[in-house]
Parts: sequence; C-alpha cells; structure tokens
Amino acid sequence: MPRLVLLDVREPWEYQTAHLPDSLFMPMGDVPSRAHQELDPDDHIVVLCHHGLRSLNVAMWLRAQGFERAQSLAGGIDAFSRTIDPNLPRY
Repeated sequence: MPRLVLLDVREPWEYQTAHLPDSLFMPMGDVPSRAHQELDPDDHIVVLCHHGLRSLNVAMWLRAQGFERAQSLAGGIDAFSRTIDPNLPRY
C-alpha cells in the first residue's frame, strides 16, 4: 500500500536544527545513490529543504527516475515553520 514519505534533503546541520517528525533524512547529494534502495516508486514522496529550491530539483529528478508521485514542499521547512508550526525553529 502506498504511503506518504517526507523526504528531507537538507544538510546534516540543517536537519539537526529543525526537522519534521518521521521525516526520512537523505541529504541531496546522497539521493542518487540511495533513492532506488530506500524509496518506493509507488509512495507519495514530499521532498523538503529550507526554502524549496533543492527539494524541487530532487523531486524533478525523482520523477525522471520513475517516482511519479514525488513533489516538492513549496516554501520548504521555513514556510512550514512560519505558517503551520511556529514552534519549529527557524534558521
């Protein structure tokens, strides 16, 4: 059964500063070597980064690799902390 995967592609220090619970941490540079081993192409993958640029690039790459339900979280974790969870640290 497909599931929702929050894929965090930021750097380790960013993830340590603030991250969403149950997100899968996979720095952007690791995605090409880890995606096919750790992600299911049937899952709905929401990729996130700080402001949304890296996540958009990763989501587009994933789609090109057959992960058709990959998408980027618009505005990244920064927008999430401003609009949804103000307790999430901003940096």
